[in-house]
Amino acid sequence: MRLHASVLPVVLALAAAHETAWAAPPAAAPADSVETIRLRPGEPPAVTLTPELLYRILVAELSAQQGRYDDAAQELLGVARDTLDPRVAHRAFQMAMSGHNLTVALQTSREWAKLDPENPEAVAASLALSASSGQTDGLARTLARRIESADDKDQAIVQAVGIVSKMTDKRLALDVLDKALVGVLKTSALAHLALADAAWAAGEPRRAVDEAYKAQTLDPDSTDAAQRILEYGLRVEPRQAIQDTYAYLDRHPNQRGLQLLLVSRLTGQSQFDEALKLLGKMRANTPEDFDLLYTEAEVNARAGRYDAAKALLAQYISIEQQRRKGSAEGATNAQADVSDARLLLVQIAERQGDLKEAIRQLQNIDEPSLRFQSLTHEAVLYGKLGDLARARSLLDGIKPADRRERVVVRLTLASIYRDAGRTDQAVELLKAADLEMPDTSEIKYELGMLLHQQGKTAEFEALMRRVIQLDPENANAYNSLGYTYVEDNRNLSEARDLLERALDLDPENPYILDSVGWYLFRTQDYQGALEYLRRSYDQLPAADVAAHLGETLWALKRHEEAKRIWAEGLKADPGNQAVLAAMRRAGVKLP
Repeated sequence: MRLHASVLPVVLALAAAHETAWAAPPAAAPADSVETIRLRPGEPPAVTLTPELLYRILVAELSAQQGRYDDAAQELLGVARDTLDPRVAHRAFQMAMSGHNLTVALQTSREWAKLDPENPEAVAASLALSASSGQTDGLARTLARRIESADDKDQAIVQAVGIVSKMTDKRLALDVLDKALVGVLKTSALAHLALADAAWAAGEPRRAVDEAYKAQTLDPDSTDAAQRILEYGLRVEPRQAIQDTYAYLDRHPNQRGLQLLLVSRLTGQSQFDEALKLLGKMRANTPEDFDLLYTEAEVNARAGRYDAAKALLAQYISIEQQRRKGSAEGATNAQADVSDARLLLVQIAERQGDLKEAIRQLQNIDEPSLRFQSLTHEAVLYGKLGDLARARSLLDGIKPADRRERVVVRLTLASIYRDAGRTDQAVELLKAADLEMPDTSEIKYELGMLLHQQGKTAEFEALMRRVIQLDPENANAYNSLGYTYVEDNRNLSEARDLLERALDLDPENPYILDSVGWYLFRTQDYQGALEYLRRSYDQLPAADVAAHLGETLWALKRHEEAKRIWAEGLKADPGNQAVLAAMRRAGVKLP
């Protein structure tokens, strides 16, 4: 056999890697034989490295180099079975995982675990892949035995959780974990935390909270338990969860992470005064913690108290600039902190409609990693001010560091022209970008959407199909094409398939939920449509969604609700054509 020069290093490296595993063949051994000798339990066998064996290993490595990982894994699996060497089985497992073939990975992991049963990584890999394949028979018993016999039970619990987490059926995963942990529940807070997380993943928030409280009973000082009581409890009994978190913080006043988490959750519930009160207490206890100034500014900004936020940010920037001057180059993160503060000032200025102030703040950002973001954002703001020449000049002056930045520059410029009402120019820009960077799904998607606006449906459909080919995980492409069919009331069978795929990829996306709801409306499943459209409207109370939700309510004879939703839609977007068209079809005129 003649070896290609590029393959020789692979063979040499493999031989070196197995220097302790392979023994030189004895003089009397036949050239084509493979002999294995078991050493002490737990040690790999000594193996006679014959020409045939070397050839098989070489074939596997060459297959891997060519991207044929399944072939490589199967060849090495055969070698492992012939030599009884767990390291070859491990290599076969790695090849199978590289090829994303879970069936072969399961075979190789089981061989690896059989040949090296004391290796926790091998056993865990085998169990995890069995779980991910839905093969859970005996899994709970196996995990329970491993936990029971482990010297470090917490580590065994963590490994069990990692294995069960591979299961796609989260309710079944919870059931397996329930049975696996039954022997340690009276003594292990970690076991209850694991069950809390599993219950949450399975859609059982009440059970999740109960398990978190049980963990806290066993370990009253556990910050992990307190965090889960807050996080999970907010979905079940928000007031109680917050009250119990305060009680924990009274006993553990230095738990800064939990305090900030509580501030965040209070802010998310629009309890701004409560959040600021807690921040004030934190600042009084640790006056040198200047990062709290920034957090306080964030809360005020969320509350719409912009003057207070700006005053706090000015104070924060001044302190960070002093730190920067007083420290050696690169000794602090003050530059990045100041840039974050200026980005928040940009957001505030935009909310107040002061785009020139937003631009000024962007121009003051000197953090190198934010330079590209700042310039593209500045260009967008000049576009909003109507200065398209300045916007284009800024973008043309950027020297993209890579292909991703080149794509972003082209998309940004096209969006500026689109928002300025110059759709034709935006299309021409994207067509040029598509020629320059063919097979770039982001460019094709935006071009397709603009062509759809121009009524060029056939070109739009072709581009969406190409995007799906280039990026099969692009939920927006499936949704856009599916929704177009639904809106036109054609190809509904294909629309269903497209929207089902979009929903699988992004199940909580309000735009996709709206599309699915509108499809169900078209197929006269009004009750199903109502469920999806309400979920969409709760997240995205936009006029177009209101139009669909109102029409569904009208079809269900819930006329007053429909009128209320349509009124809300017109309040958000006066003159919205979708809402007005739905009302015309229903014969409704709002006062």
